[in-house]
Amino acid sequence: MLCREKVLLLCLIMNDYKPIFDRARAASRELPALTIEQVDKALMFVADSIEENIPALLKANEKDLERMDPLDSKYDRLQLTEQRLRDIAADMRSVASLPSPLGQTLREIKRPNGMKIRKVTVPFGVIGVIYEARPNVTFDVFSLCFKAGSAVLLKGGSDARDTNACAAHLLRSCMKKLGVNPDAVQLLPVEHDSTQAMLEAVDDVDLIIPRGSKGLIDFVRKNSIVPVIETGAGVCHTYLHQSGLKDIARNLVFNAKTRRPSVCNTLDTLVIDRVRLADLPEICEPLKEKGVVIFADAPSYAALEGKYPFLERAGDEDFGREWLSLKMSIKTVDSLKDAIEFITAKGSRHSECIVAEDEGAAERFTRDIDAACVYVNVSTAFTDGGQFGFGAEIGISTQKLHARGPMALPEITTYKYIITGNGQTRK
Repeated sequence: MLCREKVLLLCLIMNDYKPIFDRARAASRELPALTIEQVDKALMFVADSIEENIPALLKANEKDLERMDPLDSKYDRLQLTEQRLRDIAADMRSVASLPSPLGQTLREIKRPNGMKIRKVTVPFGVIGVIYEARPNVTFDVFSLCFKAGSAVLLKGGSDARDTNACAAHLLRSCMKKLGVNPDAVQLLPVEHDSTQAMLEAVDDVDLIIPRGSKGLIDFVRKNSIVPVIETGAGVCHTYLHQSGLKDIARNLVFNAKTRRPSVCNTLDTLVIDRVRLADLPEICEPLKEKGVVIFADAPSYAALEGKYPFLERAGDEDFGREWLSLKMSIKTVDSLKDAIEFITAKGSRHSECIVAEDEGAAERFTRDIDAACVYVNVSTAFTDGGQFGFGAEIGISTQKLHARGPMALPEITTYKYIITGNGQTRK
């Protein structure tokens, strides 16, 4: 074992993560010196390496999958396939193709005394990301942070222990081969003490981004003394207004609910105008083939009874709930106003949709719904950095400070003011 690795092992045993953080900081100071061409070449090299190492990554992933119950809602998030790995590689190439977010002049001012002020984008420095059973995050976060000039500390969950270790080894190996400091990407141990160490590393970590359950996000927000950008849980609604087209509603509900039930942009509750209840059986018809269980309120239950096989009566606990599975609820409302009030009360400010042909209703919905992404006649499944043309995403922010919605390159940079002159002094 290399001497440096022995020191790292000793530090981990002693629960002392300071050396890891110091190396990340040192690497972060080297990254801005890389040219745009070097950064993009590195990302393309990593993308190729992912595809070349698909068998090894799938073998590691299989070890993690063996430890998880296939009925667990996190199983689909944890699972990698050859196609998913190729998609990850494609996303990385997409990030490489994007313009650099660094060195962009956001604002330029010339003062009466001749002093010039420029507001210029710069890296954060060291970004820590805490996430659960989503091994794709390891690659997505690396690609975005590397392109944005920041070192990244990855804290994955125990569910993805083997997959993340294999992925991190691949990333660091690629960096070494390219002559880039591999400490620009580091995977912390799965033990909880590494999470606590990161949350308290106020002088070593510049930003922390949690990705996962509401419980994880709440824990990070409450316990971190390092600045945090929240990527909130997704409680997503689709509202069928009285003017909405039935065929559009049927297609959007099916897509948003069944495409990938375990992800945060999936449909949780269909909200329907009472006058459209007669259309409900036809709207729900495609859901039968996927075995979607519907928890319906009294009016919608009556409309579906005998016409839909997987039907349950909804209780209060079935609204405002992120199902993360092939389950959903239905709420009946009497007006657009009622729909907005219900979604406001039960939503998580993630992604909300209205199906409507009435432009006035659509405009009011987009104005009054307080969410990161508001859709008109479009599936909420599009809340995704790749689908928005951002290459990939580091998370979906549901807060309003600094970043909101799919977070990509611009959201993981900060800025500085550069002031130039010819000897100006202040009176």
